[in-house]
Amino acid sequence: MRNLEKKQNNLIILESNKNDIRKILGPPSTVSSFDNDIWIFIERNITHEKIFKLGKEKIITNNVLFLEIDNQGILVKKDFFDMNKMNDIKLSSLKTQSKYKKRAFVYDFLSSMRQKINDPLGKRKKPN
Repeated sequence: MRNLEKKQNNLIILESNKNDIRKILGPPSTVSSFDNDIWIFIERNITHEKIFKLGKEKIITNNVLFLEIDNQGILVKKDFFDMNKMNDIKLSSLKTQSKYKKRAFVYDFLSSMRQKINDPLGKRKKPN
């Protein structure tokens, strides 16, 4: 898909429908369904740099367009991101803590299974 930024300007919120979107942009790269359909269009151009940089790949364009379409097939929201906007997106630095400790039920169960595998007759001395 070429010129995603120019083509997305032809889409009008609350007027364009799924058929218009397909006609202008073609099929989406990804589709997801929540309350409304989300269509994602991705445009990426890569080139190889000069021999001095050992042919390393360089991204020329990296554009993403998110379109939200209601249950009647009408465009209700569009978000366009280019490389500059993607660099401005802030991600959360919060981390999820696990609620399980070393001696949780699963750990105890697996330890007992390991002990039974290693000593099926129960004749070895148990560790303290």
